[in-house]
Amino acid sequence: MRHQLKISWFLLLCIWYISAQANEAVWPASWDGTIYAYSNSMNLTGNSVLNPANYMTNLAQRSDAAEARFNLKTENDSLQLTARPILLTRQDRNTFGVTDKSEAYFSQWRMRWKANDTLVLSGGRELLNWGPAQFRSPSNPYYFNNGRSNPMSELSGMDTVRLAWSSDVSTSVYMARIFASGYGHTEPDPWSNSWLIKADWRGGESAVGLALAKQEQESLFIGVHAQETVADAWLLYSEVGSYTLSNVLLSPADVNQPFLVTAESPRRTDVLAGASYTFENGHTLYAEYLRYDHGYDAAENSAYFSRATSAASVFPTNSSIPVLATALTAAPPLLGRDYLYLVWQTNLMESAGFTRMMFTYNITDSSDELSGYSEYTMNPHLSAFWQATINYGGTRREFARLFDQMFTLGVKVAFP
Repeated sequence: MRHQLKISWFLLLCIWYISAQANEAVWPASWDGTIYAYSNSMNLTGNSVLNPANYMTNLAQRSDAAEARFNLKTENDSLQLTARPILLTRQDRNTFGVTDKSEAYFSQWRMRWKANDTLVLSGGRELLNWGPAQFRSPSNPYYFNNGRSNPMSELSGMDTVRLAWSSDVSTSVYMARIFASGYGHTEPDPWSNSWLIKADWRGGESAVGLALAKQEQESLFIGVHAQETVADAWLLYSEVGSYTLSNVLLSPADVNQPFLVTAESPRRTDVLAGASYTFENGHTLYAEYLRYDHGYDAAENSAYFSRATSAASVFPTNSSIPVLATALTAAPPLLGRDYLYLVWQTNLMESAGFTRMMFTYNITDSSDELSGYSEYTMNPHLSAFWQATINYGGTRREFARLFDQMFTLGVKVAFP
């Protein structure tokens, strides 16, 4: 029934769009879309202490998918309607069997009304994404993982109403009421019925932003991002976030103490500092350092995996399953405290395609991840792409705790 409702909304949107095109003098309309077809193969960590024999996570070792992503827009002088419907069908396979999944949903949609040159009111499912960071975004409460390390990712917007004011091109402020975390959010929704105030200032070579977000029962989130262009090739930037985490797993350094899930963690401050250099050919190098204060220090990290190892040694007894489930689901988004992130990216404007190579090093536990994405344009409508990830460090390190290698190969067709 839920799936049928999503399809109905999609058909309704298509009918609305066709009607808008029929009256194009009043509502000029435009659209584009991309169809992806790809296969993914994952080599699981054979002796994972968090996921023995893949029983805890049931990860797909092979998957085949077809996905269509559309952009629809119609507008007049004061009102704009946009939507990004997604259609996806996928088959996952592993040693436990085959699972088929099909879904249709809106990753974004928005109604935007321009009252005058300074005031705009909008509502819908919007991406509230900002900041220059490539690895993680500490200044953003909604998209700590901003998707830039995975060019294939599709972020879902936040269900919101917001009022934006801008005096000129240099200064803007908006206030938003968040009703839900968009498509695919967890329950209970951490950002249901919350507020956001966002202010930005842009100068000739500089930009600074401030974000204040407040959940109903949680402490205030404070985020700041800034960047400065130095000469023509260098960009220096930073992001800072001060906040608490709800229902997060604490890992005492003393392994004789059990895991503890706290309703709200102590306030911590995460800091990212980065720099990028753009060469004359358009290729760019990025280097970032993240101090993730919500993660575990070396002793807490070691204790985290020691508890998981003890539980895995008696798996699948009833006492082991809750420990591993808690370790997997309640841990902070990153397990370590200190990270180094390096990126080399070719010119995105090159007609032949582009390549992005990424290296992530967890300084806390000495594990690392090497990943890459490359896209080759065969003609203006057809491209081939691959994505690969290789993790190092062993079963008691962050990056290799679930899988060693992953590879994706596919094609995408753009139209019209």
